[in-house]
Amino acid sequence: MGFTFAEGPELETEHYNFDALNVPREHPARDAQDTLWVDQKKELLMRTHTSPVQIRYMETHKPPLRVIVPGKVYRNEATDMTHEAQFYQIEGLMIGEDVTLGHMKWVLSRFFKEFFQGDDVEIRLRPGYFPFVEPGTEVDMRLVGEHVPERLRGKWIEIFGSGMVHPNVLKNAGIDPGKYQGWAFGGGIERLGMLKYGIDDVRLFHTGDLRFINQFVEK
Repeated sequence: MGFTFAEGPELETEHYNFDALNVPREHPARDAQDTLWVDQKKELLMRTHTSPVQIRYMETHKPPLRVIVPGKVYRNEATDMTHEAQFYQIEGLMIGEDVTLGHMKWVLSRFFKEFFQGDDVEIRLRPGYFPFVEPGTEVDMRLVGEHVPERLRGKWIEIFGSGMVHPNVLKNAGIDPGKYQGWAFGGGIERLGMLKYGIDDVRLFHTGDLRFINQFVEK
């Protein structure tokens, strides 16, 4: 589909992790992510999402852009079956002159069908709020078909946050929002793996237990 792989530092600055993404210091949306600071005087923290790479990439590349960003992120979470203090995200970004949410929905539909190996996949977009997109949407997915586990069959599951990139974010990255627009999505990689392989506890990914890991090694 023409997407380029991009990555960035896990030790991130406040500017790239928050400010440039339209989340200034007083913004209430920071409460859920204003967490693992390494040096507040130097404004350094462990990145809480992969979105800072969007800004870094847009600063050094001219549209049109198609980027996929996987990577590790960190948050001060109370760990349980569905939450961890460190986890992996995957992020997508497309910027151009005539880019719409319709393009994003097609890309995600194709990805899910490939990832789940032919199972019928339906997706829907619901209104949602994220400060770095406008409008913002939640991406829900459900699997249908005879090969889908009974507990998942036909159930809508929230997978990604997404939306059209906020004009302020484009401006902060040096892109003219009067000429260009685009979308972005992001979400946890582990959640996709849990759905595909029937894993019921996200903490298993970080135990280093070879009995768990070897299940997914091709012999």
